[in-house]
Amino acid sequence: MSTPDTGNDLEDIAVRDTRVSDAIDEPMRAMILDILADETLTASDVHARLADRGIDRTENTVRHHINELRDAGLVDVVRFEEGRGGTTKYYGANTTVLSYSLPESADPAVEEMVDSVQPQVEAALATLTDEYDDVIDDITAEMEPCEHCRTQKYETYVMLTVLRRAFVRAQQDG
Repeated sequence: MSTPDTGNDLEDIAVRDTRVSDAIDEPMRAMILDILADETLTASDVHARLADRGIDRTENTVRHHINELRDAGLVDVVRFEEGRGGTTKYYGANTTVLSYSLPESADPAVEEMVDSVQPQVEAALATLTDEYDDVIDDITAEMEPCEHCRTQKYETYVMLTVLRRAFVRAQQDG
């Protein structure tokens, strides 16, 4: 993987997974995801939590948004409960959406931390490219890049996805 010489230092990568961003373009869906990240709830429970936040929507609207998140793969049905008159579904988020900006005053501390972990990240990237190069190539081929799009950063996206998911697992296990 090469980095183009643009005369400007690349400092960060913004990831926009179209499946995710399309699903959370509606602000209420981002709130629902935030609510379901903390606990598994029914659609009625989510409706009540939204009401607690001052969001006044019908329960059917909330159900629609939960279904859109589920269809996008961001929310799972984690259990069913049989009761009088039907089945109740409990939903849980499987993705956390972070939408923040760091204050400029954090730059020196962030740079120090980057310098500290960069050797381990370089080692992880070397492992990915040395041991999984063919797998990464197969995945990027399935992303259907056209001839023009071959210049896109598909490999970077795949490796960053691996690192993000490893980060989530490490955070959960640690």
